[in-house]
Amino acid sequence: MTPPPAFEELMAEVMATAERFGHREHVHLTWLAVRRCGVPEAVGLVSEGIRRTARYAGAPQKYNATVSRAWVELVGHHAAAPGGGDAGFDAFLGRNPALLDKRLLTRFYRPATLAGAPARSGWVEPDLAPFPSQESAEKSG
Repeated sequence: MTPPPAFEELMAEVMATAERFGHREHVHLTWLAVRRCGVPEAVGLVSEGIRRTARYAGAPQKYNATVSRAWVELVGHHAAAPGGGDAGFDAFLGRNPALLDKRLLTRFYRPATLAGAPARSGWVEPDLAPFPSQESAEKSG
């Protein structure tokens, strides 16, 4: 079995074609992590990498555990769909343009929930609507 990629390797791959690390690059990094190691492992890989990066940048308060995991869950759900990543990242975004909306999480969470201490330090379930993966599980269960 191939060892999981290091966060720094994924970051270097994303930044090889980017001028800055914005939202699109976050989604790209998450997509790479999900495809290479699956959602459960990608949650830890991406979350810890972003936490370390925020701490290194002198802004540890910017890290939000729920936001990090929520994005991995959403990207993972779309990546698992038929053709979810086989044709490359640009094609993936073409099929899932909502992932480029930084405010996408407000469909699932109240802003106050995401801003709260529990969401910053750990996982908080969506309080407005379930994630698409949760809806699928509820329908099949």
